[in-house]
Amino acid sequence: MYAVIETGGKQYRVAPGDVLRVEKLAAEAGEAIDLERVLLINDDNEVRIGTPTLSEKVTARVLGHGRGEKIRIFKMKRRKQYRKHAGHRQDYTELEITSIAGAGKAAAKKAPKAKKAESEG
Repeated sequence: MYAVIETGGKQYRVAPGDVLRVEKLAAEAGEAIDLERVLLINDDNEVRIGTPTLSEKVTARVLGHGRGEKIRIFKMKRRKQYRKHAGHRQDYTELEITSIAGAGKAAAKKAPKAKKAESEG
């Protein structure tokens, strides 16, 4: 079972027990949060796709916050004596997915009616 969620302008495929890094969220470490932008849920025997989102939620626990590796930016124009150095470190929040609410719900499908056996005679 897995779900596709959207947070921080990016989409992630998550399953219970997964640990992932997302754009920084305003939550304290150890706090439980609900990710409400659920785009798809794939159960073992059913796939539900939102238009654009589903009403179910994915619950996650915040493990901590941090900063990613430094990215070096270097710009240069040859023969023009132009060189520029910069760097960037992206903030992130590390999440552990605890549960996918709504997973395991089978859609209420009507079973096809059995045709009555016609008796001969």
